[in-house]
Amino acid sequence: MQTERAKARTFRDLMVWRKAHEFVLAVYRFTSAFPKSEIYGPAQQMRRAVVSIPANIAEGLTRCGKTDKARLMNIAESSLKESRYYLILAQDLGYGQTDPLMNSLEEVSRPLNAYARAILASGS
Repeated sequence: MQTERAKARTFRDLMVWRKAHEFVLAVYRFTSAFPKSEIYGPAQQMRRAVVSIPANIAEGLTRCGKTDKARLMNIAESSLKESRYYLILAQDLGYGQTDPLMNSLEEVSRPLNAYARAILASGS
C-alpha cells in the first residue's frame, strides 16, 4: 500500500478510505443488533450516512479538478458529522455502547480533514 504522500493509484491506497471502510463495517455490525422495529429508522439512516464517507472519498480520488475533489471531501465530512449524531442517538436510546465507534469515527475524522486540506492546498 502507498502512503498518502505518494500518488494513490486507487482509493484503496488511501489510508483515510481504509479507516472509513473499517468504520462502516463496525457500524454495520453494531446496527445489526438494533431492535427489529428500528430496521427502517436509525439503523438504516446510520448505515446510509457511514457508507457515504468512504464512497465520497473514493469518488473524490477519481475527480480531476481540485474543486470537485474538495466538494466530495466536504460531503464525506458532513456524513461523518451526521454519523456522530446517530451514534449519540443510538447510545441515548439504549441500543449499545458507542464509545468504540466514536473512537473509530475520530480515527477517520483526523485524516479526512488533513486530506481535504491537502487537496485545497494542492495545485490540482
